[in-house]
Amino acid sequence: MGKNRLGEFEHRLLLAVLRLGGEAYSVPLVLELEERTGREVSQSSVFIVLQRLEKKGLLTSRLDEQTKPETGRVRRYFRLTPEAMRQLRESRSDLMALWEGISTTLDEA
Repeated sequence: MGKNRLGEFEHRLLLAVLRLGGEAYSVPLVLELEERTGREVSQSSVFIVLQRLEKKGLLTSRLDEQTKPETGRVRRYFRLTPEAMRQLRESRSDLMALWEGISTTLDEA
């Protein structure tokens, strides 16, 4: 892997954005992560990591002035960058190489 390795939660969050079409705001991301992992995820932790990923150049964001939910807040949508896609592909390739030949060992255990 490259020198800018993703942390586990960062990796999961980027994958959740990808699963939601490549662009999403924090609430659907929380729901997606909770559904996929079976773990409780706080919206604040998701938003903090989204901002960190944006600073790393893995996400861009935009404010949607048209969507003001009952809270009156404008939603911030985050979109994957080409660099995020490159890192996800690299990570997938690395993990696939590590898993190669292990499935039969796991099944026998």
